[in-house]
Amino acid sequence: MLETIQENIAAGQPLNREQALWLLTEADLLAVGKLADRIRRRRHPHGRVTFVVDRNVNYTNVCESRCKFCAFYRDVEAADAYLLEPEAIFAKIAELVEHGGTQLLMQGGLHPALKIDWFEALFRAVKERFPQVQVHSLSPAEVMHIARLSGLSMKECLRRLQAAGLDSVPGGGAEVLVDEVRREISPNKIGWRDWAAVMEEAHRLGMRTTATMMFGSRETPADIVEHLFRVRDIQARTGGFTAFIPWTFQPSNTELGGETASGVEYLRVLALSRILLDNIANIQASWVTQGAMMAQVALFFGANDLGGTMLEENVVAAAGCAFRLSIDEIIELARGAGFTPAKRNTLYEILESY
Repeated sequence: MLETIQENIAAGQPLNREQALWLLTEADLLAVGKLADRIRRRRHPHGRVTFVVDRNVNYTNVCESRCKFCAFYRDVEAADAYLLEPEAIFAKIAELVEHGGTQLLMQGGLHPALKIDWFEALFRAVKERFPQVQVHSLSPAEVMHIARLSGLSMKECLRRLQAAGLDSVPGGGAEVLVDEVRREISPNKIGWRDWAAVMEEAHRLGMRTTATMMFGSRETPADIVEHLFRVRDIQARTGGFTAFIPWTFQPSNTELGGETASGVEYLRVLALSRILLDNIANIQASWVTQGAMMAQVALFFGANDLGGTMLEENVVAAAGCAFRLSIDEIIELARGAGFTPAKRNTLYEILESY
């Protein structure tokens, strides 16, 4: 099987689901890693590893979705529920700019009272005060929720958000793009087709987006493969994804509980992502959930990007995972693995090499 897969890859032929499942469940880990590394070297022959200086501003922790895997959300009446005032958000963005940051990753919960006018006013104010910052914010679930609350179609909602200052959409809320899994871990969240519809509409409007996968909860290996093929199919239609980011479920403090994927399983999924997603340029290592050393190993299993410096991160931290890296540490992480570190923006344009 491995020889056939190698021949297919060399000939530029896409793999099928059976081959992908074999790579995920039966193939030798190092053999899968070598395949992914070879593809990464071919796609990125410059030996560069990128990162972006960003901040994740969670504007609220109130969320009606109540996903079983989430330790961050609160009900609206909870004592520690919050909604940040605009001035508090501006102060966080100002600190991001002071650190040379270019990307604002603003996400929260599905708040029952926040309609589109709240977001339009906020995004306009952000753009007026910080025109140099890319508003890479919300998620497909948030977009659908805002549209429903505001009595708008998803397309009109997205168009208005873009006009107000939304530049690009992160891939949050994808979890696993198989509705059987979603019904178990996030029964109140949108289905995979709605997630895909928001992404495809964003691409039609000229916005670039990322795609993610949270694995290690209740999915099967076949579900992981299906997720990757669905992301690949969307990209084949639109070409709008800049990067793919797989990361592992963090069970602490969550209703779902249980165990998470091991480091070996993470590397296998990461490598398979690089092999299957031949139409997506960048694969991101998740140091936020895996830590610096595993992220460094990931650079030899297909990853070419280390994501954001994340001056602030609250959602994963709520599940007890609190890896932190400074800009200098990310630079040294890439350099220590033999790569040239480079700061980029949201669109993967290189701003500075080190």
